[in-house]
Formats: sequence, structure tokens, C-alpha cells
Amino acid sequence: MIIYNVTLDLTLVIARLKEFRLGEFNSLCPTVFTEAGNPDDACYFTMCRFSDIILKQKETATTALLLKDVLHDIRITKVRPKDA
Repeated sequence: MIIYNVTLDLTLVIARLKEFRLGEFNSLCPTVFTEAGNPDDACYFTMCRFSDIILKQKETATTALLLKDVLHDIRITKVRPKDA
């Protein structure tokens, strides 16, 4: 397993998520570290972690619909191995 730096662009969604504590995702362009076997898995695991943070705080149907809309507006701008 390789540790990847995954950089996201939350510019379009950060305003809609003000009521949630986003932790490591709490900026316009957060860089998070994700352990995965390949870059595609790193992107997937990062998005899953983002979703879990939100759903653990407020697990309602409204939150699920908000999250479904928000996930379409998040862009992954860069994925690279941590050592690179």
C-alpha cells in the first residue's frame, strides 16, 4: 500500500457544508493523506472518508440528499504519492 496526497477543490460546496465539522477537509483546497493500492482507490477512499465525516454527524435523509448533490461538485485536482 502506498500513501497518496489527494488534493480536492471544495470551492463550490464549502458554503453548503457550514453546519458540519469537516476536520481535515475544512478548507477550499484541502490536501489529505490516503493509503491505497493505486491512485483510483486513493480517490475513492478519500471521497468515502469525506462522506463518512458528514454522515456520522447527522444521519438523516436530508443530509444524504445534500451529500449526493455535493459529491457531484467536488473536484479532485491532484493525486500523487507522498514521497514524490
